[in-house]
Parts: sequence; C-alpha cells; structure tokens
Amino acid sequence: MAEEVVCLDVQPQEANVSQTEPHIVVVDGEITCSGLVRKEKVDLESEMEIGAVTGENLAKDVAHISQGLFQDDGDCDGDDDDDSGTDYHNSDQSGTQLQRAERNGDSALPDTFQTNHLIYYERFKAYQDYMLGDCKTSEVKAFTADYLEKVVEPCEWQAVWSTDVFDVLVEVVDVDYKEMKAKVELVLPLQCETRGCELTEDAMRALLEATLHMLPVLELQVVYEESGDFDQTALALEHLRFFYKHIWRQWDEEDEDDDFDYFVRCVEPRLRLHYDILEDRVPAGLVAEYHALLSHCSGKYREFSSLRNGLSSDSDSELDNVSMVEGLRLYDHVETLKRKLRIIENPLLRYVLGYKVNSGQHSSVAKGRRPEGERAVHVVCASTTVGLLHSLMADKLGPQYSGEEFQVQFHRDPQLAVSACYEGDVVIVCPGHYNVTSSISIPDSILLEGYGLPDEVVIEKKSKGDTFVECTGADVKISNLKFIQHDAIEGILCVRQGRLEMENCVMQCNTTGVIVRTSAELSMNMCDLYGSKGAGVEIYPGSVCSLLGNGLHHCKEGILIKDFADQLDTIPKITMVNNVIHNNEGYGVILVKPNDSRSENQPAKAGAADEPDGSVGPAEVDTAVEMGSSEGELPEAEIPIIVVEEDCCVASESSEGNDAIKRELMATSAKKLRLQRSRANQVGSMQADENLPSQEMFVSIQGNQFKRNGKGSFGTFLY
Repeated sequence: MAEEVVCLDVQPQEANVSQTEPHIVVVDGEITCSGLVRKEKVDLESEMEIGAVTGENLAKDVAHISQGLFQDDGDCDGDDDDDSGTDYHNSDQSGTQLQRAERNGDSALPDTFQTNHLIYYERFKAYQDYMLGDCKTSEVKAFTADYLEKVVEPCEWQAVWSTDVFDVLVEVVDVDYKEMKAKVELVLPLQCETRGCELTEDAMRALLEATLHMLPVLELQVVYEESGDFDQTALALEHLRFFYKHIWRQWDEEDEDDDFDYFVRCVEPRLRLHYDILEDRVPAGLVAEYHALLSHCSGKYREFSSLRNGLSSDSDSELDNVSMVEGLRLYDHVETLKRKLRIIENPLLRYVLGYKVNSGQHSSVAKGRRPEGERAVHVVCASTTVGLLHSLMADKLGPQYSGEEFQVQFHRDPQLAVSACYEGDVVIVCPGHYNVTSSISIPDSILLEGYGLPDEVVIEKKSKGDTFVECTGADVKISNLKFIQHDAIEGILCVRQGRLEMENCVMQCNTTGVIVRTSAELSMNMCDLYGSKGAGVEIYPGSVCSLLGNGLHHCKEGILIKDFADQLDTIPKITMVNNVIHNNEGYGVILVKPNDSRSENQPAKAGAADEPDGSVGPAEVDTAVEMGSSEGELPEAEIPIIVVEEDCCVASESSEGNDAIKRELMATSAKKLRLQRSRANQVGSMQADENLPSQEMFVSIQGNQFKRNGKGSFGTFLY
C-alpha cells in the first residue's frame, strides 16, 4: 500500500556505482555518499506538520493506558487461543505482549521489539480507546500528540534510527510530542549497518548536526529490554507508524465531514480492509485496483495542492484564470477517486458494487483445437480397477467416444486433466474424493462430467484463492459433480464470459456461491447449492441466467441481482422455473439498484448551472470529457459534476482575482457535501418488494417455492 505521509528527513536516491571509495559527507545541508553518488536535501522542517494541541485532552493517564494495553484479562476463563488472525468482535482478548525481534547473528546492532504482527483487535482498541477516541479530523494531530505524551518515555531510551541507507544506534534525550520528533545523541562506539556505502563516526556526527539532532519518531525502533520499561513506548510508535502508513490520507485534513467521528468514518473501514487483504478475503483484482486508485489519487491530490498553492491572491491574469479551470477539473477528479476508494473500503458497498473495479482477469488462455484435429477423453480416477474400466467402456467410452478422432488419457487429478484439455475435449471423473490445491480454470469449450452420482464424485478445495472454478470458455458443460469450497473469495464458481451449462451438481459453499458476470450466460438445472455466506447466485448486469429446478438454501441471500442502471449496462435476462429457495438468512431474491432520489436530484442541480440558452457550462463539459476518458470502470453509477455558477465566472474575471477562485471552490465543496450527506442517509436501504417479479429483467418466473427465508421472498437494496 502506498505511503501517505513521508517523514524521512533523509531520503537517498538510487545508487549509481562509482570507482571512488564510498563515504558520507555533509555540506550545507546536503548529504552526499561519494562513490555511490547518493545526495538528498536535508529538510529541516518535516513534511508532516503537527498542529497545536487543542484544549481537549484524552481523559486517560499513563496508568490507565498501560492497564488497557498490557493487562491480562481475568475473565478469559483460562482459554489458550493461539489464533493470531483477525478477530473483529472478540472483546475478551488479552493485552498486547511484545516479543523480541532478533537480528541476524552477525549484526552489530541490538535487538528491537517485534511490533509488526499485531492483530486487528489490538490496533482497533488502541486507536479507538487511547489514540483517537471520538476526535474529529481536524483534531487527529492534537489527539495523537497527547497520546504520545502520555505513553512515550521522554528520554533515556535507545533506538535504532532506520533509513533506506543505514541503521544506526542512537539514544533519545528528549521528545517533541507536537512535532513528533525526538532529540537524539549518537551512541559510541558507533554501531551501524549500511546498505551500499560506508558510514564513519564523523559523517554521522555531521549528519545529526545538519538535522539539529532532531529525528522523526516514525524512523525510530525502540531497542528491546526485558525489563518491560519501554514496551509502551515501542507499541505507541508502532501504532503511530501504522496509522500514518496505512490509515491516514493526505486529503483527510481537508475533509468536509469534520463534524463526524473520524475513527468510525475512516479508521475502522480502512483498518478492516487492510486486514481483510492480509488474510486473503478480498479478490486479488480488487486489491490491485485499490492500490492503483490510492496511488493515482495521491498523485492527483499533489497536483491539485501544488496548483492551488501557486495561485496568486492579487492577480487576475489570464494564466490564473486558466489555472482556476484546471484546478476545478483536478478537484473533481480527486473527489471521484476518493469516492471509488470509499466504496472499496466500505465492506457492504464493496460487496454489492465492487465488481466494476474488479472486472476480473482470467489467468488461462484458450488453446483452441489440436493441430491434428483429434479430440481426447481424459479419464480421472484415484485408483483403477478392471471392473471400473469395464463399466466405463460399456457405459461411456464405447457408445459415445469410439470414433477414430478420440484418444484416451488417464489422470489422477481433475485439475491437471482440465489443464490438459483442448477445444472439444471431454473429462470424465470417476467416483472418488479429489482434493485440489488451486483454482480450476476452464478457458476452452469442454465437457466435464462425473461418472456416478454427485455425492460419489467429490472435488474439494481447501486452499485460498479468488475462485474455485472459473469458466471463460464459449460453451462449457459440467454435470454430476459435487464441489466443496472452503476459502475461495469470489465464489465457488464464476462464469466470467462465454456460456456454462450445469446439470445435476451439488455445491457446498463456504463464502459466495455461483457468480454470473456481465456478458456471461449460465444455465443451471437440477442443482443443489447451500452454505454460502453471501448470495447463492450473483447475477450481474448484461448477463443471461436460467435457473430450472434448483435448490438454493441456507445462504445469506438466495439470489442477488445487481442492476446498476448505468448507461453502459443492460438489464440481465433471468429465467426462474420450479426452483425451491428456502431457509436463507435474508431474502429469497434481492435486487440491488440505485435509489430513485439520486436521479431526481440531478436535474435540479444541473439546471442551476445551465446557461441562459440552455447549453451546459464549460466546466461541466471539461469534466465530462475527462471522466469519460478515465481509466477503468467507475464503481458508482453516477459521475459527479462540478457546478460553476455564471456569476462566479464573471467574478473570476473581475479585479477580485483569485478571491473568486476560493469562493468558487468553497461553493463547489458545499454543494458536493450536501449531496453526499443526503445520499449517505439513503445508502444501504433494504426493503421488501413483492413487485420484484414484474421487473422487465425476468423473462419467465413461475412455479418457484419460497419457504422460511428470514426477510421474505423478494426485496430490494437501494444505494
């Protein structure tokens, strides 16, 4: 994940090898590593400016914080739970116990504390109860400084100053909590480790003098001591480092929702997403998209900040007017990227809307026909007997595949058999229980069938991955198999493109069930699906789904239909006949769709910005052009429009100069904030909807039975 705050006073550039002997010198505030040509300006003022502490104080002293973070709870009933994974809801976890992080045996530096293996609950508790509490965004730095002052020892502790070039042992003699810097002295004799250059005692002294002996605390790793006197200090600095690396964003300081709890609104969802990614609970494509969005948004925000800071307050030049238009465009782009990030960070919206930023990249490429034109029958069997071969020849191979164009290949693993297939091949899986270690990808049109009843031919996947079975072939058929899923993230079966026919299969799910992506087609007949923690079947816009005589039960939702109503989306075509949908936690069938109030608000907003002749303002045109050419699909149905009032445009050309720019940006922000808050109140609205079967998307819906579904047969989710 991209770092959002850069606190290094020294950030060396990439080394270029030289013939001279490498050493470090400091001249006029510049660090030069000759021989490796490393040079970087020493910035005496940290990029992360810490605001003054507000009058409010955290009503907790050092003893209380120590008790909360390090106590052993007495009500744990002696349970010894060694699970170090995420625990979102367990409030009986014992306090954090720090261990030693041992360095390599030949290291000249002492050991430090092991602080990078904290679980979700420990960080959640620290941020909510001790570091941030219920502070607003504008109060984050003040609360953080107050937290450090109560926990971090002010002096007489040793730390390893860690940079990209070297690690060196120093002693802290004072801490400036508001600036988050520590005054240090070099520990003699010099103890250090370097990367790519030599470091002498004189060079290190010169470097510390250039920085006035003040170092960012984020670069300090506390030296381990068994006494436990500095455990709190080490833990506090770890929470601070993690916060500014993974939670805090450059634009948070300018958040318009400053009246709302920063922890609830930003910290908790970002922290939860971080641990979901660590534990492979988010599809790999969505993770990559999130990191790309975060990096892109950071870059655009820096551009916007640089442009804004470069505007002159007493100028009405044409150049500044052009900069104003560009600033509005950048502002709009940044706001759009920020909303994309919020959708991925929100667990509920990530589930119902995340598909647009994770369109899916199938890993296998279709092979097509064999060059010679023959076809193969792949027989999968755990153990071969004469009786099995005789039955297989009599029932399958002889009657159906005795032509000259067929050859027979034997396999012990169904995954390897599918991987060996070409277009038109057949895979016959004999009775047995088969364990696979990775996803089964089907890029070609093949037939995959079990020889026997589904309960006799079982394929089980226990390892983690995005999907269990992924189909992209033009015409694939799967029959008479039972799939058991454990840790697949996206689903037990995903039809990304092409057509899949499933017949007489059993799917025992652990996460999501069957997913039918846009432009894909699924025909599922006489199948049984159960156990999904999400929806049994997810149907995306533009897909075709035919469900005939299936059982969908004991899932969170029976069928989830995603109707995003974008201009580029077409409604799915769904046929539901004689299915039994029962004992699901929520609705039997639920439709996700935009809230109608959003479209009702748009004409009024757009009308306010229309020109007298009914044409659209220039800023709106520019914004539309830019958003239309932006990368990827947007995760929201609507692209925001920056509204430029006519009188503001006139004012920007007057003698007031860039005061008009500031007023324009403030007016734009206010309008966006009002719209966002009105939508926030409506996001996640779920209600029963017995009129759902009359929707145009249902080609045929008849003979279905809905029994004992927790919230009813049909419902809608409005966003």
